[in-house]
Amino acid sequence: MDGNSPPAAVWCVVLLCAALSSSAAFLEPYDLLYDTAVRAFYSSDYGGVVRSMEAALSSHREVRRTKVRCRLRCQDQHPFEETFSDLRFFDAVLRRAACMDKCIEEKLGAQSVHKVSEDVVQDFNRRIPYNYLQLAYQKLNQPDKAAAAAHTYFQANPEHVEMGQDLEQYKDLQGVQEDHFVDREARPHQRSFTAAVRLYDKGDYEAALGLFEEALVEYYKADVDCRALCQGPQRFEGHDHLRYRYSLHELVSDHFTQVLHCEHECVRDLATRPGRLSPMENYLPLHYDYLQFAYFKVDRLEEALQCALTYLLFHDGEEFMTDNVDYFREVLGHDGKPREEAAWYLRRHRQELELLLIGSKVMGVDFTEGNYWSSTGGRDDSHRIPSGTDGWMEYVPISEKKNVTVVAPQQLKEGGPLLYDNVQLVQNSVALNGTQRVLLDHVISEDECADLRYLAHAVTMAGDGYRGRMSPHTPNEKFEGATVLKTLQYGFEGRVPMRNARLFYDTSERARRIIESYFMLNSTLHFSYTHLVCRTAITGQQDHRNDLSHPIHADNCLLDPDANECWKEPPAYTYRDYSALLYLNGDFEGGEFIFTEMDAKTVTASVKPRCGRMVGFSSGGENPHGVKAVTRGQRCAVALWFTLDPLFRELERLQADEVIQALDTQSVWGQGLNINPKDEL
Repeated sequence: MDGNSPPAAVWCVVLLCAALSSSAAFLEPYDLLYDTAVRAFYSSDYGGVVRSMEAALSSHREVRRTKVRCRLRCQDQHPFEETFSDLRFFDAVLRRAACMDKCIEEKLGAQSVHKVSEDVVQDFNRRIPYNYLQLAYQKLNQPDKAAAAAHTYFQANPEHVEMGQDLEQYKDLQGVQEDHFVDREARPHQRSFTAAVRLYDKGDYEAALGLFEEALVEYYKADVDCRALCQGPQRFEGHDHLRYRYSLHELVSDHFTQVLHCEHECVRDLATRPGRLSPMENYLPLHYDYLQFAYFKVDRLEEALQCALTYLLFHDGEEFMTDNVDYFREVLGHDGKPREEAAWYLRRHRQELELLLIGSKVMGVDFTEGNYWSSTGGRDDSHRIPSGTDGWMEYVPISEKKNVTVVAPQQLKEGGPLLYDNVQLVQNSVALNGTQRVLLDHVISEDECADLRYLAHAVTMAGDGYRGRMSPHTPNEKFEGATVLKTLQYGFEGRVPMRNARLFYDTSERARRIIESYFMLNSTLHFSYTHLVCRTAITGQQDHRNDLSHPIHADNCLLDPDANECWKEPPAYTYRDYSALLYLNGDFEGGEFIFTEMDAKTVTASVKPRCGRMVGFSSGGENPHGVKAVTRGQRCAVALWFTLDPLFRELERLQADEVIQALDTQSVWGQGLNINPKDEL
C-alpha cells in the first residue's frame, strides 16, 4: 500500500458516502428525528425541537406518500393478465415486488432504516409531535405557529384539558389571528365535507354543492391511498406464520386475507375523525343524501334523482328516500341511474366480504362484517345536533360503538343513610321513574342558600367553564359560573368574605358524602368537576321560546336519541360516574330539571328547583336529562360531577384541599397563597 494512501477505515466511509450520494435519495427516518427532537426538548434546546420535529413530520409524510405512489405505479406497470395461470400470476407478483422495492428505495433509501416501532407509530397517529412543537414555538416566541400546532394536536385529543386552555390563551395573544388556528393534518375529504355541511345549514345550497362534490372526489382518492398503505407487512396475531408448515397457497391466503381485511376497513378509517375510536355514522351515504336535497333546492332535479338513487344503493328500500325518488321521477317524467363510482365501490365491497369469509375460515379465525352503513344517521333539516356534544361535533359516530346504556360501574344499590339530620328524602328511583336517581330536600339552609347566591353574584364570570361563551346552551340566557378554587382565591384577596368561599367548599363536600352514602358505593367517590352556576333569562328574548336552557344529554356518553343509544367515547367525559345539582333558589320562572327516555323527548320526571333541594343520579345513558327554559329571573345551583376513578380527580379540587388545609393550620397567613385557577371544561 502506498504510504500516502488513506487507511482502510477512511475508504469505507468514503465508499459508504459515495453509495448514499449515488443513490437517488436518502430520507432520514422519522423515528430517529422524533427521538432527537424529544431529547432536545428535555435539554431546553427549543430551536432543535422545531428543526427535528418538523423534519420528523415531513419525513413521516414523505414515507406515506412514497409508499402509496410506488405501490400504485407498480400495480399499473405490472397488471394481472386476463389469461390466468400460476406462472402468469406470480410473474406479476414478483415483478410488482421488485418494482416497489426499487421505487421506494430510490425515494427513501434502504427500507430497513424506515422500520419504525409501534410506539412511535401510535405517537404520530395521536399527533404527539404537535404537543412538543406548540411548547417549543411558545418558548421561541412564535405564537402563530404555536397556535397551529396546539390546534392540530387538540383536534385529535379533545379531552386534553390543558391544551384547550392553551388555545384560549393563544386567542388573546397579539399577532395571533383566527386563520392561524389550522389543522395541519386535516384530511381533505373530511375538511370539505364539514365545510359543505356548514354552508348547507346556512341555506347556501349552491356553494355547498361544490364542496360536497369535492368531498366525494377526495374521499375516493383517500380510499385508493388507504388501500395502498395496507399492502405493507401484516401482523399474524396468535401465531408466527413463519413456523407453520403451510403450503404455498395457505401462506399466501393468510397474508392476503389480512391485507384484504385492512383494505375492507378503509371504510371505517375514512369515516373516523382524528382521536375518535369509531367512525361517523353513515358517512359516505350521507354525502349523497345531502346532495340530493341540495340539488332539489337549486332546482337541478336530474342530479337530485341520481344522488337519491345512489343513496338507495346503500339503503335499499329506505322509505323517505324512495319517496323522494318517486317524486323526482314524476316531475322529470323519466327514470335515472345511480352514480357509477358508488355502484362500483359497493360491488367491490361485497366481493371483498365474500373473500374475507373464505380467508378467515382458512386461517381459523372469526370474522364479523361491521355495520358500515348504519341507516340511522341522516341529514337533519331542523339543524339539530346530538345533545351534550357542545355543538362542535356535529356528527356523532354510531356503528360499532360501545353501548353503555343502563350500565353502572358496580352493583346498583340505593337507600343508604343521608348522614345529616335535616336532609329529607323526597323521591327515590322508583318515584322518579328511573334508575339510580334521588331527590332530597334541606341539604342546606335558607341562610346558606343566600350566602352562596351572594358568592355567585360576586365571583361568577360569564361563560366560565364553557370557554368563555356567555350563552353556551341557548342564546336566550346568560350563563355564569365559578369554581371552588376561584372562590377561595377571591376570599383570600378579600374580594368576598372567606366564610362564603369556605361555605362553597364545605357544601360541595357535604353533597359528595350524601351521594356516596345514599347510593351505597363501595369505593370512594371523587370530585370530577364542581361549578357554582347561574342561568339568567335575557329580557326581550323570551317570547315564543321553544328551546331548552340545557339540551337533553347524558353526562358520560354521547346521547343518540334516534338510535336510542349512548356512546361512551370522547368528547363525552367518560370517566364521570355520578352527578348532582344542589339548587340555591326557586324565585324564577321555568328552569325545571327533567329526566327523559333515551329518545330525549319522553319526560319521565320533572323537578322544580328550590333552596336546599338536590337531585342526584348516575351519569350514564340510563339518565338523560336537561333543563327547561328559564323565562324570567335567575336560576342558581351548585353543579357537581363525581368519578370513582382517582386518576380523574379534579385538579382544582386537590389545590383547593391544600388551601383549606393551609387555612385550617393558619400557616397560610405568613406565606401567601399560590392559587392558579384552571377551568376543567
